[in-house]
Amino acid sequence: MRAMATLAFLGVLLVAPLRAQKYEYKVVTIVESVIPMGLGRSRMIETTSALDYKEFTGSRGGGKETKATEPRGESVSFNETALLNLYSGTGINFGNIAVNDALITSKINEMISQGWELAFVVSGVESNAGQGDGSGIFMTRLFFRRPK
Repeated sequence: MRAMATLAFLGVLLVAPLRAQKYEYKVVTIVESVIPMGLGRSRMIETTSALDYKEFTGSRGGGKETKATEPRGESVSFNETALLNLYSGTGINFGNIAVNDALITSKINEMISQGWELAFVVSGVESNAGQGDGSGIFMTRLFFRRPK
C-alpha cells in the first residue's frame, strides 16, 4: 500500500511540470535607420496600452475584400526612446552603435527587474539596395514574457 502511495505521489510530481505555463507577453520594437547623415529616425518603441486584435479582424469569403476596421496610430499609446542612426556622413558610426547598445541594454535590464524574461528576438532589414539607395531600416523585436 505504501509503495502504491509513493508511486502515485511520484507520478504527480512528474506530471505537474508538464502542465502548460500561462504567460503574458510584451513586445519592444527597435528601429534603427541606415540613412546617412542623421536624416533617418531611429527609435525604441514600447506600447503602454492594449489593443484587442479581434476589433480589427474580419472574415473573407467568396473572393470578396475583407471587411475589417483598420487600426490608427492614435489607437494606442506608447513610449518612444530616441536612438542614433547607424550611419554618419562618412559611413558606419561605431560610437552611435555603442550608444544604442547601452540604451537597449538599459531597457532589457529594466524589463528583467520588473519580472519579465527575454523570451526571443526577431530582426529584419528593409532596403531595396538598388542604385543610389539611400534608405532602409534595421528592425528588431524583443519579445518578453512573464508568468500570469
